Amino acid sequence: MHQPLRGITLKVMSVCVFVAMSSLIKSISGHVPPGEVVFFRSFFAIPVIGVWLAMRGELHLGVKTTNPLGHFWRGLVGTTAMGCGFAALGLLPLPEVTALGYASPLMVVVLAAMFLNEKVGVFRLGAVALGMLGVMIVLSPRLSVAAGSIGSGEQLGAMLALVGALFAALAQVFVRKLIQTESTTTIVFWFSVTASTLALTTIWFGWVWPTPVEAVVLVVAGLCGGVGQILLTSSYRHADASVVAPFEYTSMLLALIVGYFVFGEVPTLTMLGGAAIVISAGVIIILREHHLGLERARQRKAMTPSG
Repeated sequence: MHQPLRGITLKVMSVCVFVAMSSLIKSISGHVPPGEVVFFRSFFAIPVIGVWLAMRGELHLGVKTTNPLGHFWRGLVGTTAMGCGFAALGLLPLPEVTALGYASPLMVVVLAAMFLNEKVGVFRLGAVALGMLGVMIVLSPRLSVAAGSIGSGEQLGAMLALVGALFAALAQVFVRKLIQTESTTTIVFWFSVTASTLALTTIWFGWVWPTPVEAVVLVVAGLCGGVGQILLTSSYRHADASVVAPFEYTSMLLALIVGYFVFGEVPTLTMLGGAAIVISAGVIIILREHHLGLERARQRKAMTPSG
């Protein structure tokens, strides 16, 4: 059923939940290793997703798959993206990690052209270039020799956030391939299972025994991950992607509020300016995709014999 307002509401709710999850993870990032955080975030999302699928009568669809290897590769790149992003949260302000994460949709355009043979015109390439300029502006203080940040934890955090965005984009490319044979519920369920399993391999790099408070935070972060994924998936059931997707950028406002009031992080004008450029480029790409989708629909309708 097409219900744009409901779709938008669910999308904003998912953004709120994911920002809350990131905030929880940031609060314990100084003690708990990223790989351990990825495990908790993925493992405790499984029961939430399982219950949701059971309530919809789709549990059998979530478990059934015809492409286990595809889920493995999607899980591998997605787990890497999460690990890098969670590590970056411990080194950078929350709004900055959020802004650098916006590079991911820009990278998807390029990667889809490279690996999926999707046609990318000058318009979208220009938007990607504009967005990457914004990314470089956000990064500039971390890469400046004059700022004395070379080799610092903040520079490492910036690189991890950018690498995380790249792997998140790769994950989206794998999803685009999987969606040809697999249902959305299957992709959501098996990602959590695969990510949990892969995260366990990082135990050899020095997991820690969390304090009772940290354990609660980790479990709640995992539950938030599951709830956020359900809200996100549901939002696209009720409205077109072109309507829902731009509301992803409300995460910047939330990250600024949480960063300032919870972590005492004061955003710089450079970061805000760069983030504004990246967001503008992302919205341009979304609107362009919507226009091309309408054009393709008209062409298919014109080619369909009538009567």
